[in-house]
Amino acid sequence: MQRPVHFEIHAENTDRAIAFYTKLFGWEFSQWAGQPYWLIKTGEKGTPGIDGGLLPRQGPGPVGMAPVNGFVCTIDVAELDAMVEKAVAAGATIALPKMAIPTVGWLAYCKDTEGNTFGMMEMNANAA
Repeated sequence: MQRPVHFEIHAENTDRAIAFYTKLFGWEFSQWAGQPYWLIKTGEKGTPGIDGGLLPRQGPGPVGMAPVNGFVCTIDVAELDAMVEKAVAAGATIALPKMAIPTVGWLAYCKDTEGNTFGMMEMNANAA
């Protein structure tokens, strides 16, 4: 079985996107070899999850109310309501409000400062 090992975020304004994800999730960004590409550390090695990259968008950004046309990464969070509030305060908009995924948890989708959709999931087997 093959699993994802890396993700990428495309941004119109890389500085704004880096500030957003650093503030929201505490991710660490480091520019790679002087290139317009930043490696993203999302957690410590040996813990669940994957790391990624951020790069300048090569074309127009997502259009409002258009269907998702790429992968949506979902981040595990301890308190979904608090994280949605934090995301909005950092510049996100709500794409899909909090909803129950029965026996799994609570899920919400937001759009980052660059118009990219991402999910946040609070694991809770009692969600209904």
